Amino acid sequence: MAEKKQNYLHGASILAAGVVIMKILGAVYKLPLVRIIGVEANGYFNVAYVIYQVMLTVSTAGLPVALSRMISEATTLGRDAQAKKIFNVSMTTFIIIGSVFSALMFLFPTELAILMKRPEAAQSIRVLSASLLPVCIASAYRGYMQGHSNMIPTTVSQVLEVLAKVIVGLAAAWLLVRAGRSDPITAAGAVIGVVIGSFAALICLLFYYRRDYNRKIAASSEKTDSAGVILKKLMKIGIPITLGASVMSVISMIDTSLVNMQLEANAAILAETPSTLWGTYSALFPLYNLPSAFITPLTISVVPAIVSHMTNKQHREAGLVASSSLRITSIIAFPMGVGLAVVPGPIIKLLLPTVTSETAPLLLTILGIASFFVCISLVSNAILQASGHEKYPIISMLIAGAIKIGANLVLVGNPKFNIYGAPIGSILCFAVICVLNWFFMRKCMPVRPRFSDTMLKPIVSSVVMGGGAWAVYGLASKLLASGGELSKISMLFSLVAAVGTGVVLYLVMIITTKAITLDDMKLIPGGEKAAKLLKIK
Repeated sequence: MAEKKQNYLHGASILAAGVVIMKILGAVYKLPLVRIIGVEANGYFNVAYVIYQVMLTVSTAGLPVALSRMISEATTLGRDAQAKKIFNVSMTTFIIIGSVFSALMFLFPTELAILMKRPEAAQSIRVLSASLLPVCIASAYRGYMQGHSNMIPTTVSQVLEVLAKVIVGLAAAWLLVRAGRSDPITAAGAVIGVVIGSFAALICLLFYYRRDYNRKIAASSEKTDSAGVILKKLMKIGIPITLGASVMSVISMIDTSLVNMQLEANAAILAETPSTLWGTYSALFPLYNLPSAFITPLTISVVPAIVSHMTNKQHREAGLVASSSLRITSIIAFPMGVGLAVVPGPIIKLLLPTVTSETAPLLLTILGIASFFVCISLVSNAILQASGHEKYPIISMLIAGAIKIGANLVLVGNPKFNIYGAPIGSILCFAVICVLNWFFMRKCMPVRPRFSDTMLKPIVSSVVMGGGAWAVYGLASKLLASGGELSKISMLFSLVAAVGTGVVLYLVMIITTKAITLDDMKLIPGGEKAAKLLKIK
């Protein structure tokens, strides 16, 4: 077997490089998609995707993490035969689960769409049903290879998945719009790209597995656990993680239904139609999800790293990995969220020109703030799950989810807040998860994370960066405005100047405050050279 192990930040950097490519491709997909099919059709697309994400989360959120943990434990102890048997049992389980949920979406698309108060999304839901089974199978392969600390197959397959989605999805949407088809049909056409992408990723992973891992285990005296014991352990680890992740997915589905229901109830007194408001809000999701997309690779890599240390009774090292991952998350996520919050107007006008609702800039500002808490909650969940405390994230998310639903009932139903209540609810929800998870980590981790080391310095650096970027954009836009109007070219130059200033300020601040350490840099490919260049000691 070709062992391709990386330390957790090395593995995360490989995945993050894939994320950069995927986000570029994703922008090539989502931004033109809104232009091609329109805001309302994009709303139907997103409603279907929310349901798909719920099914996908229940199917694949916990078990791949459990599989990765079990494989990491087995390989750390040199039990190759055990690792192989774990994978075989897991694959059968994934196929059964994927088939069940795929059938649910295929057989009951209208009922699911009505549940979300958007029956027009039924066609998209049925098309998406074809993607669940291949994604479940692919998740088994990814969990197995991630358990070996090999992140390359995951990265390559995800890039290929997005590439196929872009090409097929945009082509199908364009052809259907050109043919004069209705919004529900064009939304369903765009979904075809997701299905083709899932099959492309599966084929890619199958190639890696057959090339690097599909070998016969040499005869040995190693005694493996029975299939029943393996399945029981897989479920014992996976079900709590799945429940935790499912809580947020189900709440997201309830949230979508509640927001649409509340908007419809107040339709007569709203300045814009409920469909436009929801379509605008959902069109901003790709920007809102951007920071967390860069953090997800870290959550994937940190699991086998902590498990390996815990298996070898290296509790202090596991705690140091946890603290380091929180610090890296803060350094990446905070400035990205601040950037979205301080200059939302030009970002929307340049990247989403079809989003013309007056609500969009303030929505993106609130979502930018919410993205901080989303990222910290993702990593803290992964740390607790990897260290064997799966129940704590469930408690956090149940409490936070109830707060999210309550906030939407109160705020979205209030005409003074209407659609703004949804992202405010997100801030409250994920902030509560962060606070509770922090308490649990302080309670159970051998090396307790310190707020000043992991978050305070990046927060201060990000605030300085945001203030500088905001000031530079305001000054540049005034200087470049002609007759009180700012052209798109002038807006672009102003935004580039603001971003450039922000990057320089942020680098100066994180070096000055010592937000990132030399030990952190050593874990990143080429990090030592970069540390010398930036004079990080």
